[in-house]
Amino acid sequence: MSTIDVVVVGAGPAGMAAATLCARRGLATTLVDEHASVGGRIYCGITDCPPDRRERLGADYARGAMLAAAFTASGTTHLARTSVWGIFPRPDAHIDVALASGQSAELAPARALILATGAHERPFPIPGWTLPGVMNAGAAQVLLKTAGLVPRGHVVLAGCGPLIWRVAAQLLAAGVAIDALIETTPRRRLGRVLSYAPAFVTSPYFREGVELTRYVRRRTNVVEYATSVAVEGDARAERVRYVADGVERVLPVDTLLLHQGVVPDTNLAGAAGCAMRWNDAHAAFEPIVDAWGGTTVPLLFVAGDGAGIAGALAAEASGRLTALAVANALGRIDGRTRDREAAPHRRALARALRGRGFLDALYRPADAFRRPPGATVACRCEEVTAEAIIEAAAHGCPGPNQAKAFLRCGMGPCQGRMCALTVTELVAEASGRSPADVGYFRPRMPAVPIALGALAKLPTSAAALAAVVRTRGTH
Repeated sequence: MSTIDVVVVGAGPAGMAAATLCARRGLATTLVDEHASVGGRIYCGITDCPPDRRERLGADYARGAMLAAAFTASGTTHLARTSVWGIFPRPDAHIDVALASGQSAELAPARALILATGAHERPFPIPGWTLPGVMNAGAAQVLLKTAGLVPRGHVVLAGCGPLIWRVAAQLLAAGVAIDALIETTPRRRLGRVLSYAPAFVTSPYFREGVELTRYVRRRTNVVEYATSVAVEGDARAERVRYVADGVERVLPVDTLLLHQGVVPDTNLAGAAGCAMRWNDAHAAFEPIVDAWGGTTVPLLFVAGDGAGIAGALAAEASGRLTALAVANALGRIDGRTRDREAAPHRRALARALRGRGFLDALYRPADAFRRPPGATVACRCEEVTAEAIIEAAAHGCPGPNQAKAFLRCGMGPCQGRMCALTVTELVAEASGRSPADVGYFRPRMPAVPIALGALAKLPTSAAALAAVVRTRGTH
C-alpha cells in the first residue's frame, strides 16, 4: 500500500471530526473502523436509524448524523470492518499500521496516526456477573440503537454514572418496563463534591441531568446508596441480591444491566509505546498527551475519550484540534494558522468540559465495586478469581504483568480490556501500594485477534519488518 498522509483509527465523534478536517486540508486520509458504518459507540447505527427510533434516542444521538454526513462528503477513504492489530513506528518517522479484514492483512505506511479509539465500559465484577442474562448497559444500548432490540421480562439496572440513567431513559421510552435501577453511588458523596457545583449548574449537563433523572424516577423504582450487589441463579441470572441502608433485598431478574462508568481504550496506544499515567480522579490509566493530543511517540496522536473521558462533544472538539496539529506537522498549515483556527474548537472544548469535574467526582465508583471480594471472577476469559490474584500478590507478585504469567489473567480474547483495571487495583490493595506504582498490563501485538491465514498473506518483506519491530520493541 502506498504511503497515506493520515490514518485515523476509530469512527466515533473524535475520529469522524478529525478525519473530515484532515481531508478538507488536502491530506490523503484513511479512517479505519471495525464496524460496518461510522458512529462509534455513542452514535452507532446513526446512518440507517429509523426516524422514530432516532427520536426516542434523543437530540444528543441525532447530532451524530451531522458528523456522519460531513465525514461522507469529505472524501476520506473509509475502511469498514477492518481491525488495526499492530502499530510499528519506523526510524524514518513514518508509522506502519497493520490492518486485517477477514482473511486479508496488510501494512499501511502513514506519515501520521490519530488514535480515536474512544472508551469502553469499566469492569463491574460482582458475584454472578458471568451468568447468562447479565450484560453491560452499554451493550444493551448498542442493541437498541442498531437493531431496535430491547430486553423483556424482569429488567434491572445496577451501577452508577450518567450513562446508566441515559440507558434507563431510552429503554423506558422504547416501552421497556424496568423493575428497578439500583444506584451504587456512595451515600454522602454529593456533599463531598459541592466545590464542583458552581461550574456544573452553569453547564449543559445540569439541566439535561435534572430532566433525565426526573424522567426515570417517575417511571421506575430507584434504589439509592446500594453497598453490595450480587447475581444468583443456576444456569442463568434469576435473582439480584442487594443491600441498601443496611437492609438486604432480593429482586427477580431476567436481564441485569451493569454499568459503573467508562475508561479510555488504551490498548493500541500502549502497544505502540505511548507513555501512560494513572488518573486518580477517573480511577483509570490514560496516555500522556499534550494540548493537541500528541503522545510520547512522534506523529502519533490520541483524540477523544481515548485520551481521557470527557464525552462526545469534547471528543468532537478534540478531534478537530488534533487534525489541525497534524496538518501543521505535515506542512499543510503553519503554526499561526493552526492556532487561529483552533480558537473556536478550544472554546467548544472548554464548554464541553464545564461541569465534568462534578460528574467525575460524584460518580467515581466505590472501592467495593472496583475490587471484588473472594471467589468473584475477576478475569472472565480465563476465569481467574479475585482471591487468586490477591494470593499471588501476597506471595510477591508485584504487578499485573507478573500476575498474567502466574495466573493467565489478561491472556484471553479481550486481552485484558475487561480485567486489567481490576487486576491492578487488587494487586495495589493487597500490596499496600497505589495503582500508579503497580502499573497496567503491557499490551502486545497483535492488539486484536487476527486469523493466522491473514497474517500468512502479508508480503514477506512486510511480515519481516513487523517481526523485527516487535522483537526490538520499546516494552
